[in-house]
Amino acid sequence: MDWKDYFQKKEGTGFLATAGAKGEVNIAVYSRPHVHEDGTFVFGMADRLTHANLEQNPQAVYAFHEGHYEGYRIYLEKVREEKTGPMIDSIRDRAKAVSSPGAADMVKYAVYFRVA
Repeated sequence: MDWKDYFQKKEGTGFLATAGAKGEVNIAVYSRPHVHEDGTFVFGMADRLTHANLEQNPQAVYAFHEGHYEGYRIYLEKVREEKTGPMIDSIRDRAKAVSSPGAADMVKYAVYFRVA
């Protein structure tokens, strides 16, 4: 699947599910990922429960719902994160354009995942 092309063309809502070390599950609404040419997914994250869970357990699931029972569930594994740099700047710029006021200021991390 060409995820970069898919997320550029499709409309929908995304959800990122994570679990802590003891298995406590969390799910949050998330924007589309930035997709690199090598297939790596990158999400901007605030310093909240989703990020904390990924510090304990690198596994996650991203579900993208197009509507009418269409969409994908994508299994991910965290590979690294950044606190500064062009990727986090790009994520913040996109958040300013599409999210509520102040959302871009909450982005503290660019978190990279490989599709499992």
